[in-house]
Amino acid sequence: MITSTCLDRLTNKNNIMNKILDIEVKKIIKPITTSDGAGVKLKRSIGVDPNYFDPFLMLDEFGSDNKDDYVAGFPDHPHRGIETVTYMLSGDFKHKDSSGGEGRMKAGDVQWMKTGSGIIHSEMPAMKDGKLHGFQLWINMPAKLKMSQPEYYYMDNEKINIHNDKEKSVKVIAGNFENTVGFFEQHNVEPIYFDINLNKNKKFNFNLPLTHNSFVYLIEGEIKIGNKSHEKIKDSTLILLTQGDELKVEAITKSKFLLVSGKPIGEQIARGGPFVMNTKAEILEAINDYQRGTFVK
Repeated sequence: MITSTCLDRLTNKNNIMNKILDIEVKKIIKPITTSDGAGVKLKRSIGVDPNYFDPFLMLDEFGSDNKDDYVAGFPDHPHRGIETVTYMLSGDFKHKDSSGGEGRMKAGDVQWMKTGSGIIHSEMPAMKDGKLHGFQLWINMPAKLKMSQPEYYYMDNEKINIHNDKEKSVKVIAGNFENTVGFFEQHNVEPIYFDINLNKNKKFNFNLPLTHNSFVYLIEGEIKIGNKSHEKIKDSTLILLTQGDELKVEAITKSKFLLVSGKPIGEQIARGGPFVMNTKAEILEAINDYQRGTFVK
């Protein structure tokens, strides 16, 4: 026979298990200023601090009104074992790669490339002046996919779904927001990638998977995250989040930010410039393949 005391204990246990775990700020990071490619100036956060936020390997924000900061672009270079996601906010870029992928990215467009066993590509400005602004995110690939066939996906801005209401707009590059569906529905890290515009004093609430590592990147404005107090978060700032169920973001001023989330892969990684594999031996193999001209399979 189950006594009332036992029932009370079971009820309390279920209440604890069903309790919503609020997501809070784990760490606030100001990106470092650096350059890459043929001298493109950018701000780098993931890839420096933190070095790796599984499954995310690197996050760069590039942007300038000065053509000298970007005109040299990113000439031909190789990658193996990663995915690169390039998101343009303003300006134009031309892409060309060894798999036959080619296109011109304009404001709002997204390029998602699975480099797999190896790809050689270039990303060059298709403009000689004006403002260039965008992001590139590197996502790790699990060992079983690192030597898979490269794939290239181009998402035209006009075909990316956007949720709009009186308080906010949510551009859904990957994942789902309410009834708005992103591009990738089947992906090993189950990515979420939103571009959010939130009006002053309004709130953005979203339930994230407990299994995922997540971050917010504030592009402009000022925001408050979670229920606990934290230092001011203003323009061009990376915010790593604790794992939990419910994310709450309040706009202190009109704000624009990215929300990115992914399921950790949980494997050892080895880095070698544009190559990310699981062992140092595999990095040496990638370098040798590239030097011998046998890199592209």
